[in-house]
Amino acid sequence: MRVKFKKSKAHGTLAVPPSKSMAHRLLLAAALGEGACTVHGISDCEDVAATLDCIRALGLDFLREGACVTVYGKGKRALCPTAPLPCRESGSTLRFLIPLALLSSEEVTFTGAKSLFSRPLSVYETLAEERGLLFSRGEDSLTVRGPLTAGDFSVVGNISSQFISGLLFALPLLGGNSRIRITTAIESRSYIEMTLRALAMFGVRVMWQDDHTLFIPGGQVYRAENVTVEGDYSGAAFPAALNLFGSEVTLTGLSADTVQGDSAYLRYYPMLAAGVPTLYIGDCPDLGPILFAVAAAKNGGVFDGTRRLKIKESDRAAAMAEELKKFGTSVSVYPDTVVIYPTAFHAPAVPLEGHGDHRIVMALSILLSLTGGEIRGAEAVRKSYPAFFDDLSKLGIIFEVQDDEN
Repeated sequence: MRVKFKKSKAHGTLAVPPSKSMAHRLLLAAALGEGACTVHGISDCEDVAATLDCIRALGLDFLREGACVTVYGKGKRALCPTAPLPCRESGSTLRFLIPLALLSSEEVTFTGAKSLFSRPLSVYETLAEERGLLFSRGEDSLTVRGPLTAGDFSVVGNISSQFISGLLFALPLLGGNSRIRITTAIESRSYIEMTLRALAMFGVRVMWQDDHTLFIPGGQVYRAENVTVEGDYSGAAFPAALNLFGSEVTLTGLSADTVQGDSAYLRYYPMLAAGVPTLYIGDCPDLGPILFAVAAAKNGGVFDGTRRLKIKESDRAAAMAEELKKFGTSVSVYPDTVVIYPTAFHAPAVPLEGHGDHRIVMALSILLSLTGGEIRGAEAVRKSYPAFFDDLSKLGIIFEVQDDEN
């Protein structure tokens, strides 16, 4: 899908989409609940659909009415899949479910896109090897077999917090107490806090013993609860960026009492508008593309903690560097730092590429609304924010959508 933008400004009020990250967590907790659990605020994005597909493959029933999903949970009894678990391209879905699958002494197979299984899984692979559990990885599938037992788990925290979150869903269901000791610096700690908040909403207790150790009492039960997914700061960051360039957009549906790390844009945008800051984004890597875009159109910037951008849906630092050059922006990409140099910013003379990455497409679309121009591969937004272009249109951004075959 190609989108051709005309230079235009945005005006109006927009209800932000629900948080994809919290939706995964609440749906999974609902599946583990003892009885009917209703989750309000479920979007139509592809990643959340993958989690729902897996809930169905676990043999659970659910009823969807618009943005409301009622899951008829079965507690630990839910952990007996009737078919392979289809994760599509959702890394969260896969990494959250692997430890739960390892609670079973039966083989459980995950399927999905080849790109999904090329993403890091080494933390779980090492865990399985250390405990004599099956972990057989194919080009587009993974088969595991437990049973996982309670105890102490040493996990690195500088690859993805999703490995820690996955264990946090599973370990409370074991008979004994467990500890997770995080052996490195913790990146994306805010996502661990999101998991702890989701667990608490279903009555599951986990405690920090110190900055790097989590204590998980065993023998717990997920309560049946009715919960609501809060608004998504990750998605909100894109339309919010328009306000830095003369637009007037008011966003609704965001919680002030959030633990979402991507709320950092509220602090970072004024800094980018005022000068050439050095910003650490290790706790909010999903903001990388839009922060780079804003820096390119403003005064430049230095971004530390960028190492993990390489293992997202694309190599986001390299992809943004390639596309920002089309606007005349110079970018240097280092192993854990990205530097955006202040340069003469202009409309691109050639189409931009989306690199199969929803956040790249959305960040570049914000820039194209300032300059005009075309982006290809725009369908990638369906992964997290399928209404993105509809929302831009509601705000008055002018563009034309064309299918690739036209």
